[in-house]
Amino acid sequence: MKIKLGLLYGGKSAEHEVSLLTARAVSQAINFEKYEVYPIYITKTGEWIKGSVLTGPAESVETLKFGEAVSKPNNISSFLPVEGNDDSQLDVIFPLLHGPNGEDGTVQGLLEVLNLPYVGNGVLASAAGMDKVVMKQLFEIAGLSQVPYVHFIRKEWKSNQETLIQKMEESLKWPMFVKPANLGSSVGITKATNREELIKAVELAFKYDRKIIVEQGIKARELEMSVLGNDNPRCSIAGEVLPTKDFYDYEAKYEDGTTNYAIPAVVSADLLERMEDAAIRAFKVLDCSGLVRADFFVTDEEEIIINEVNTMPGFTPISMYPKLWIESGLSYSGLIEELIMLALERYEEKQQLEHSKDGE
Repeated sequence: MKIKLGLLYGGKSAEHEVSLLTARAVSQAINFEKYEVYPIYITKTGEWIKGSVLTGPAESVETLKFGEAVSKPNNISSFLPVEGNDDSQLDVIFPLLHGPNGEDGTVQGLLEVLNLPYVGNGVLASAAGMDKVVMKQLFEIAGLSQVPYVHFIRKEWKSNQETLIQKMEESLKWPMFVKPANLGSSVGITKATNREELIKAVELAFKYDRKIIVEQGIKARELEMSVLGNDNPRCSIAGEVLPTKDFYDYEAKYEDGTTNYAIPAVVSADLLERMEDAAIRAFKVLDCSGLVRADFFVTDEEEIIINEVNTMPGFTPISMYPKLWIESGLSYSGLIEELIMLALERYEEKQQLEHSKDGE
């Protein structure tokens, strides 16, 4: 019997198009001899559309959006088994969603309620990993070094703008990086080198989130490491981002091809070991499972400063997370297979928990 695998992608998010690219890439690497693959597309307006079973890789991103002829339930019923048909239940879900309404714990919570196995991080890790402020507060507890930062919500900005600007100018140095607290793929991020640019950057970030974070810029190498596993995670080799632009923005990541990468990164054995330790500490303090990409700044003195972790990193074959594993000896198809097995392993462990105080 083939394993019934649901690919969940799209989403009501600014990272919708990135998710489509990921879904197409995964469909091209799945072993269709082992898996019966069901595409589940969430539109930009939040409609849930379950397509017919895939018989082979998706030819293009457009084919994953489905046509008007598809009978489309506008709710979560695509996950639920058809009454009287035990074979209609999906065995495992692979969420390929980036950003809010997918990577932030909301869909993970839904899958928990439906008692469905799913690939990747759970509710807590997803939510904490999406909120850059909460993530940094947890990293502080874990004793991980970070750049100085300030955070605030829209209401505080509207009522105390001058006070907040003074706070940033006093506690941070130029340049500063202004980011929505709950978004990824560098969407809404701006580098500010003076007060005028800072104000414009804050206003832009508030278009994407009610809470933003302002971080002090730092002169350092940008190194990344992929983490894979559940209770006993392991790390890939390290890679280095070499942007030719001012900073690693959305266009550099996905559109204009201006970013170069060094894989593996040129690092000493000692630095690599310390990065692995920091990546696993970050993984564990967020209670992660499945996959995480840990991003670091490394200074000339080889001080390791954690920037963030991404609980659903870019996942096409040219994305850093899979590339690091490919260069570590694990193929893209093999990575997908291991993630699915980790999802089923975690699910089986959860099924052993008691749900009554008497253990009955």
